[in-house]
Amino acid sequence: MLFDFHCHSTASDGALAPDILMARAARNGARHIALTDHDQLAGLAQARQSAEQLGMQFVDGVEISVSWRGMSVHIVGLNLDIHNTALVQGLSDNASGRAKRAVIIANQLEEVGVRNVLERALTEANGRMDLLARTHFARVMVADKKAISVRHVFQNYLTEGKPGFVAHEWAALAQAVEWIHGAGGVAVLAHPGRYPHDADSEMDLIREFVGLGGQAIEVVTGSHSKKQYKHYAQICESFDLYASAGSDFHGVGESKMDIGRAPALPTGLRPVWNLWN
Repeated sequence: MLFDFHCHSTASDGALAPDILMARAARNGARHIALTDHDQLAGLAQARQSAEQLGMQFVDGVEISVSWRGMSVHIVGLNLDIHNTALVQGLSDNASGRAKRAVIIANQLEEVGVRNVLERALTEANGRMDLLARTHFARVMVADKKAISVRHVFQNYLTEGKPGFVAHEWAALAQAVEWIHGAGGVAVLAHPGRYPHDADSEMDLIREFVGLGGQAIEVVTGSHSKKQYKHYAQICESFDLYASAGSDFHGVGESKMDIGRAPALPTGLRPVWNLWN
């Protein structure tokens, strides 16, 4: 695949530094790339420099955490002005909630036998409380052999109904879309097949997103099956949306799809990159 518009570096919860991540993308054949760290812009300058040196076209991006009807939803912003004041402040406010959540997560995991977990997860997050994500805790648990992989951790911990799950109030959907549009970017509903919807709830989310001016959804992503590629291709056509694609790569052995290795979009869809190319 030539395009990958969803991946993560050590600026949020990815395992690879931005420059190393870009080098891996280039080796895997990517030619157009976006870094979309969670509520963070800090890795973009290094990623852009590396990507352009490697001959890739780079797009500034971010993945914004949103609370919608009691569930966490992610909105990717692409082709942004990363110096936009409202965007920078909004992301800072969103990221500040991670520190409070992390303390509660750590207390719950200590109760099920994961020792010194906050200190060790903080090391995984480069000492930054505002970066602490569930993935950092999951890596500690793999190291302690509480699970065989990060994916396995999320089957038994850190999700609703499991030890380490903490409900958290992120930005509202309308806020995230407003920040992205205010920064001149394109709002993309990330991996819609990953959320715990029924069919009616999914349609409500998509209608609300479109009503707020959302322009695209991820069709091809590491979170989707081939059957879901077809389903979200149909959603794109029904709602006149553009289609995006990305690996959602976090690290080697942690992600279902390697960076730059996602299949091409289904034929007949309008690729999201047409909005700025």
